[in-house]
Amino acid sequence: MRTTLCETLGIEHPIVGFTPSEHVAAAISRAGGLGVLGCVRFNDADDLDAVLDWMDHNTDDKPYGVDVVMPAKIPTEGTSIDLEQLIPPEHREFVQRTLTKLGVPELPADERHAEGVLGWLHSVARSHVDVALRHPVRLIANALGSPPVDVIEQAHQHDVLVAALAGKAEHARRHVDNGVDIVVAQGHEAGGHTGEIATMVLVPEIVDAVGDRAPVLAAGGIGSGRQIAAALALGASGVWMGSYWLTTSEYQQMPGNSAAQRALLAAGSSDTVRSRIYTGKPARLLRTRWTDSWAEPDAPEPLPMPLQNILVSEAHQRIMRSGDPGVVSMPVGQIVGRMNEVRPVAEVLANLLHELDETIANLNKLN
Repeated sequence: MRTTLCETLGIEHPIVGFTPSEHVAAAISRAGGLGVLGCVRFNDADDLDAVLDWMDHNTDDKPYGVDVVMPAKIPTEGTSIDLEQLIPPEHREFVQRTLTKLGVPELPADERHAEGVLGWLHSVARSHVDVALRHPVRLIANALGSPPVDVIEQAHQHDVLVAALAGKAEHARRHVDNGVDIVVAQGHEAGGHTGEIATMVLVPEIVDAVGDRAPVLAAGGIGSGRQIAAALALGASGVWMGSYWLTTSEYQQMPGNSAAQRALLAAGSSDTVRSRIYTGKPARLLRTRWTDSWAEPDAPEPLPMPLQNILVSEAHQRIMRSGDPGVVSMPVGQIVGRMNEVRPVAEVLANLLHELDETIANLNKLN
């Protein structure tokens, strides 16, 4: 199955896969899709540069992309010390009290505490763009809508396309007006940052709004060939999939992943919650005892981005190290109910395409 998106991106199949794992991203690209590496976990530009060097040598010369988290407006940013001072003591006390209640052990004395994911900061996201443009990336996607116009122009000067996520038709129009090349229509079912409108409703609204000016990718609740066929029927040029790659065998190379994968494999489609406790903006997460604790009456309101992530960064580090699937903190969409076995990326993608072909063939038999 080829669409205009395939020609635009130079890929074989209209499947774009977002992932924080370079091993997963490279495997998606090698299998004929477009692997998109999430950059937000990289606080140090040199670390990102090294990983993209690895991508350059492990994608069989197939195209790949990167995803940054960059607000369109530049926020006021202080040093990391300034940001730390903005976190209320009662929030820190709640986090420590909750970790104790959940039985999450302290970090070893010789292990450095996490500083927070500084990739949520505008300045760090700009450094990610600068690094990416030194590599043969085909696409830069922004998880928070349109990046600043000068960043879009900088990408276009390097012949790199820009994609932006949208949760409303009005967002999509604004993205395209700003120069964005591809719009990702991300529905309420998706993992991570999501809006209020479901994918089935959102995709045709955005296609009707901007589909004559830019390709539209459907995102949220996609984990089968039948769902890809549905997205194409709604007018999308392809799909953007994130959660579905979290139970691939390549993802097991991410540090501390074992407990997370066990939790995901056991979860059903109703085992997620949309909350601001992960980043400060509404994001869909796996529901665990950690997320339940933030819904209790004595829990404080989550802080705005990026303070919330800085607040919980050490907690996430401790939770990951504890190896307890009952408390993991993991963004994932409602498609988690279909993620019930560990398989290689190539097998996952091949099965998606086989079911897509079968679905289209069956539809063609209808009178």
